[in-house]
Amino acid sequence: MELNAEKIKILNDFTGTVRRAVDDYSMIGEGETVAVGVSGGKDSMLLLLALNHLRTYYPKHFDLEAITIELGFEGMDFAPVREMCDSLSIPYTCLKTDIKEVVFDIRKEDNPCSLCAKMRRGAINSAITEKGIRKLALGHHFDDAVETFMMSLLFEGRITCFRPVTFLDRSGVTQIRPLIYAGELKISNTADALGLPIVENPCPEDKASKRWEIKQMLRDMSRDYPDMRSKIFGAMQRMPLPGWERDGGNNV
Repeated sequence: MELNAEKIKILNDFTGTVRRAVDDYSMIGEGETVAVGVSGGKDSMLLLLALNHLRTYYPKHFDLEAITIELGFEGMDFAPVREMCDSLSIPYTCLKTDIKEVVFDIRKEDNPCSLCAKMRRGAINSAITEKGIRKLALGHHFDDAVETFMMSLLFEGRITCFRPVTFLDRSGVTQIRPLIYAGELKISNTADALGLPIVENPCPEDKASKRWEIKQMLRDMSRDYPDMRSKIFGAMQRMPLPGWERDGGNNV
């Protein structure tokens, strides 16, 4: 993937944001292979590119692999993902599944997002462990964290959120989220500026989920309280929520 001087400067800036999260939560250890879950959307495509750039100068050597869990929606073409991986010399696996058929056609779930996420996690964890990989990078970002916190508070009456680094006992996989300091708008603007290829998501729940409701609520409230998201995120770190303490070395 060819980048001119202007695009390299943009990528450097974004990768600095990723590195800060990696350092704060000790996400990557020396000699590790990190699998990146790539859906083809802006978040995961930019995450893959930023981690690839980071490894060119990061003091801890690490390798990358990319993996896509193909859900089974018609019309999705992951050729752009493969082409980008080939250009970066990153091994790429596209795993076909029947998740869409199970969730939407057979079980007809009222809350399909929960089962879909569970099945995707199971598929990707199994796929990478078969390769001997125990570290998985996911594309959850700053806004995802704030939305998840608010969803837990409003819909479940709990104060919780996913963690920047999560060890899964059953699979032995450690999930990392290097985009937690990057907001959705910054990711979108950076991906556009770099001209990243994007695979559109045809999921019918994309704008009909509880998360979408919370996203719209936060957007509306932010008109009157523009720093609201930052304050919520800061509170999550200062409490801190379990796993959100920045210990600089004890998470890996």
